[in-house]
Formats: sequence, C-alpha cells, structure tokens
Amino acid sequence: MDIRLNKKTKSALSVAAIALFLILVYIGDMNIPAGSSWKMLITVIEKGSIYALVAASMNLLNGFTGLFSLGQAGFMLIGAYTYAIFTIPAESHDKVYQYFDGGVIKWSIVEILEAKMGIFGHYLGMFIPMLGAGLIVAVIAFLIGIPVLRLKSDYLAIATLGFAEILRAFFQWNTLGPVTNGSNVLRKYTTYDNAVFPVIIGGICIAIILLLINSTYGRAFRAIRDDEIAAEAMGINLFKHKQMSFIISSFFAGISGALLAMFQTTINATPFNTVMTYEILLIVVIGGIGSITGSIIGAFLFTAASEWWLRGLDAGRWLGIQADFMRPGFRKVVFAILIMLIVLFYSQGIMGTREFSWDGFFSWWKNLPANLKAWPSRHKAKAAAKREARAVKAAAKAKAREAKASNEARKASGEALFTPLPVSDTVMVFDKEGR
Repeated sequence: MDIRLNKKTKSALSVAAIALFLILVYIGDMNIPAGSSWKMLITVIEKGSIYALVAASMNLLNGFTGLFSLGQAGFMLIGAYTYAIFTIPAESHDKVYQYFDGGVIKWSIVEILEAKMGIFGHYLGMFIPMLGAGLIVAVIAFLIGIPVLRLKSDYLAIATLGFAEILRAFFQWNTLGPVTNGSNVLRKYTTYDNAVFPVIIGGICIAIILLLINSTYGRAFRAIRDDEIAAEAMGINLFKHKQMSFIISSFFAGISGALLAMFQTTINATPFNTVMTYEILLIVVIGGIGSITGSIIGAFLFTAASEWWLRGLDAGRWLGIQADFMRPGFRKVVFAILIMLIVLFYSQGIMGTREFSWDGFFSWWKNLPANLKAWPSRHKAKAAAKREARAVKAAAKAKAREAKASNEARKASGEALFTPLPVSDTVMVFDKEGR
C-alpha cells in the first residue's frame, strides 16, 4: 500500500531531518577527540559533502543534459586557487610567496571586511571569494563553451579533459608565480572552523540544482538528452541550453573547489588531475546517472570506503583479521572489486534515475514486514520459474538434437529429406488486363 503525504508534511519532515543532521554534525565535530577513530566520520561528512556537490554538478551536465564532459577537476582547480589567493592574510604573504617577493595581491578580503564588520564580516569575507570563484569559473566556461559545445560525445569529453590538463600546467607556470605561487603550495588562507560549514554550503547549492532540474529549463535539458532533433523541433535552442547547463555546472564545480581548498588547508595544482575527474565520474555512475540523490549517496559511500572503512587493509589488519597479504595498496584492490560488484548488480547505479521521496520511504517502511515475510515464497517462486525455464530450454535442445539425428539417419539411408513441389508443363499466358 502506497502512502501519500501532503506538501506541508513533506516540508516539515525535510526541515526536521536537515536540522537534526546539522546538530549531530556540530556536536560530533566539537566533542569527538582528535585522536579518536570516530573523528574520521566527521572527515567523511566534510569531504563527502564537497564531493556530493561536484558530483551533482557533473550529473546536471552528463546525466540530465547528455553532455559528456570531463573538465570538472579543472574548474575545481580555478575555484580553489581563486578562493585561496584572495583570503591569505597580508602578514602571511611574504611566507607563502617567499620565492616571488610576497606576490602581487598583498591583501585579504576577509581581513578587510572583518575589520569593518566584525564576525559577520569574517564570514562575509569567506562567502564573497567563494562566490567569486564560482563566477570566474562560469565566465571561463562561457568562453570555452563557445567552440567546445559544438562537439559531441567522446570529442567533447576529450576536449574538456585536455582543457583541464592545460589549466593544471598553466597554474604551475612560474611566470604566474606572483599570483598562483607557481608549483609551490598555497597555504595560511582562511578556512572554516566546523564541519557544518561545507554541509550547509553544499546542501544549499544542491538544493538550487534540484530546483533548476524541476523547472522548465530542467525539462528542456532532459529533452536535449533524450532526443536533440525532437527537442529542436519543439522550439528549444540547443546551443543556448547546452551552454547554460555547462556554465551552471561549472559554477558549482568552482564552489566545490573553494570548499575543497578550505578542507585541505593547503592547495596545489598537482592533485587536480585526471584521477580526480575519474573519481567524480565514478561517484556519478555508482549513484546513478540522472539522479541527484544517487550522486549524494555515491559521494558519501565513495568517501567512506576510500578514506575510512578500508584503511585497515593497508596496515595489515582489518575487522580483527590480520594477514600477510594485506599490505599498502591492498585497499585499492578491494575497492576496485567492490566497484565491480556494484556495477554488476546495479547496472544503472544505486538509485538509477529515481530520487528520494518521503512517500516512497514511508511506503517502503510500512511494507517492509510484509515484504520480509513474503520473501521466502517469492524466492521459491523465482527459483521454480528458473528451474522451469531451464527444463523447457533443455527439452527444446533435446528435441533439436533428436531432429538433427533423425535427419542425418534419413540422409544416410538415401531417403529424401523433403518432398519436391510438382512441376507443371502447362504454360499460362495473360493479356494486359490479367485475363
């Protein structure tokens, strides 16, 4: 039996769930000791929130618009550097840019606004560079989208991947060292104090993406994904909507890059390579291409498995099991096997194209006892159907073998395998009217 809730109830449940989650994250971050193994849970929540945002932005482009782009790591790189450059305190520039005479930009937006507006100015000074990072990435995406978005399928992927690699080399160019610090790390910039910050920012951005997907623009994106010819026949401007999706996706990738810079506390262009892009794409595929809920679940599962659950495999001890074959790098082997299993059993990802809904959740919860009770009978019926199908297939094969053996025996005895049609010597002539 399906349950249907009204909009007010759904909104109240969503607000309550979000508030409870934020409270638990805040309490956990403030009270869990730094040396505790459970501190990794907070790290997973922080990094998972950041990866959930960039995966959702990639899903908007790949899953909902049908554009196979692999430039997310490059856009995150721009966002991370933009935020870090404008939030390094003035007194730290000589230490950070020690090889470039303190750099060109010797002021911090955070310091300027904090001096005038106090604690509110501090957070406003963090928000403005983060928003500026997204806007700068959006402008760059607009410029490169003009030639790149005329490509399709694999060619678009190769072009955007090449662009990301060019950006990585560009930011490490020593000629730009007074701004980007060349191949050296950027550090001492302003970061957040509690894990709630990336969760809130990531949640707000994902909510905006969901609103966009459910709007008329989102329906136009899906129409382009399903059939470009039909979408154009309906009056949808293909290039305009592709460019819009590309710019919006890049904007949120820039925001996630700024959050990642805060999370890591130091930033360098080297990690923003093809491996990072493939990790983001893997999260999208695991969660389900065309599902924002799937991207969120995939991001947290990927982060938890790679950063927490399987760490013991590299140390030689996991879940109380100690073995010599567990050595550094074994974690990646097990992780690859888990990914293969997910792809085999969930060919469309964990969520496919579905999204989370309170109606579906409560219906599943209400029907769970009945489904568990009926599971043995369903399992038996499914097994019986498989046995019956195998029996029918085996009988068909046996019948085919018998027919083949019979025909070979008849052929060996000289008996004709078929009766030829009678041939008539009568010739029939028709006139032009068929008489």
